[in-house]
Amino acid sequence: MALLTEHEQRKVAEAIARVERDTDAELVTVLAARADDYAYIPLLWASLLALVVPGVLHYLTGWLTMHSLLLVQWISFVVLCLVFRLPKVTTHLIPRHVRHWRASNLARRQFLEQNLHHTVGSTGMLIFVCEAERYVEILVDEGISRRLDDKSWDAIVAAFTEQVRQGQTLQGFVTCIEACGELLKVHVPVTQVRNELPNRLVVLG
Repeated sequence: MALLTEHEQRKVAEAIARVERDTDAELVTVLAARADDYAYIPLLWASLLALVVPGVLHYLTGWLTMHSLLLVQWISFVVLCLVFRLPKVTTHLIPRHVRHWRASNLARRQFLEQNLHHTVGSTGMLIFVCEAERYVEILVDEGISRRLDDKSWDAIVAAFTEQVRQGQTLQGFVTCIEACGELLKVHVPVTQVRNELPNRLVVLG
């Protein structure tokens, strides 16, 4: 997977700037390559398969000697560890709820790290994407949540998630920002010109 180029990141920043002209909301976008390296999961699967598969094979066929059985287990473990460490393979080994839990935790950390909870009027909004996990989340501070409940973003998040799955991350960001902007200019309209937080896309490699 390839994160957005500098030119593409500028397009995201420009979309944020356009939206913020009509709302008091402060938008921040974050794109992460992945939420975690999940280092223990490939080891767990490799250990389990290396223990079970050669043993089952020996039980069914009986052609492995004790020495051969141990050798096959060691070789299987090393090979599987290397294969399961490949990012595309690792992603498929991790339960969906675990991937989304890790991504959700990272989103909440980013909300705090990007100072979205310190805006005037508590109008911070985070649009967060994890590419490997195919995860999208919108988090807002209380100044927005008082006027728009969480369900307001469901359709936008669902559409963006599908675009991420299809590899259309840039278009997904722009479409999502514009869709959020349509809601924000109605429910959180601009009352003063300000720009408290940078409009740039934050990229977490």
